[in-house]
Amino acid sequence: MDSTRKIRYAVAGAGNIAQAAVLPAFEHARENSELAAIISSDPEKRETLATHYGLRHVGSYDQLESILAQGKIDALYIALPNSMHREFTERAARAKVHVLCEKPMAMTEEDCEAMIRACRDANVKLMIAYRLHFEEANLRAIELVKNGTLGPVRLFDSSFAQQVRPGDIRTRAEVGGGALFDTGIYCVNAARAIFRDEPEEVFAYQVSHGDGRFRGVDATTVAVLRFPGERIATFGSSQGAATIDTYRIIGTEGDLRVEPAYTYQGDLTHTLTVGGETRTTIFTKRDQFAPELVAFSRCILEGTEPEPSGEEGLADVRILRAIARAAREGRPVKLGPFHVARRPDLRNEIAKPPVREPKTVNAPSPSLPSNGSVNVRGR
Repeated sequence: MDSTRKIRYAVAGAGNIAQAAVLPAFEHARENSELAAIISSDPEKRETLATHYGLRHVGSYDQLESILAQGKIDALYIALPNSMHREFTERAARAKVHVLCEKPMAMTEEDCEAMIRACRDANVKLMIAYRLHFEEANLRAIELVKNGTLGPVRLFDSSFAQQVRPGDIRTRAEVGGGALFDTGIYCVNAARAIFRDEPEEVFAYQVSHGDGRFRGVDATTVAVLRFPGERIATFGSSQGAATIDTYRIIGTEGDLRVEPAYTYQGDLTHTLTVGGETRTTIFTKRDQFAPELVAFSRCILEGTEPEPSGEEGLADVRILRAIARAAREGRPVKLGPFHVARRPDLRNEIAKPPVREPKTVNAPSPSLPSNGSVNVRGR
């Protein structure tokens, strides 16, 4: 392996999450990763970002293939609306370009399977951008469960909510919006990581609160997931409620509250109670996106398989779809067996300092101000 080689990336999509977090992260991933191109439908974004990052290769969506070729691109980071993930993954795979795709992986199991197949057939790697699979606070929570600190774990409960700006793509059905696929996926993925297993059955409710922001999508989803061993996970996700970002793991000997749990904008906190004694640990803010780039580039350079993989993305989507079906039909939905080869643990951790978020171009925060501040949730 050439230790000096850097994987050249194109980023498709220049919305808020790309501009505020993904593009700046390349500064902290420069050991093996390089930003080489940006694909956007907005000419002003293309021009401004090309100047800011010193890029020669920028283009529109229909120019993807030519940009990949001209820029000698190795990997494509897909930060596009959910409904576009399959198309751009398949296009990249046909061009023999590796794919790092934002979550949710896609909107249906069929799309996820097609993405996995396209990358496998083209002999390129596919990783899904679960940034918390590399983040210390969440990995330490997994470790506390694995080493038995809490005793056998019985319950997992999570809440993840924000007030979404009217007109944001997260409120639009045609691009895969809705609370379940935007914030609920974090709760589902965390429960699966904590229990080291897949749920057997789900039940759920979805509501819109009569809010005009949400037409054809859920404003709020509340779900119950039954895991093997009579373990239960519950969560509430909302795009029409006050900001909250937390999960709690409850075992027979103690409990752990992680709050905030999912954000990339600030410190994350553990509150651990065992035997009546409580201890608080603060995990200071880090860049959560550079580790994804570093890890994926290592996989490409070393010929190893990514974690989180396409199968990890599919595992979540099948559960999200079952939750939506359970809410629609008003009955529990059973899930068949599903195998994931690897799950996140402390070996995944990569620590990078926080980025200084730049001024964005035509890409406002998805969240309405809360208590005088703006909360950027992102994927």
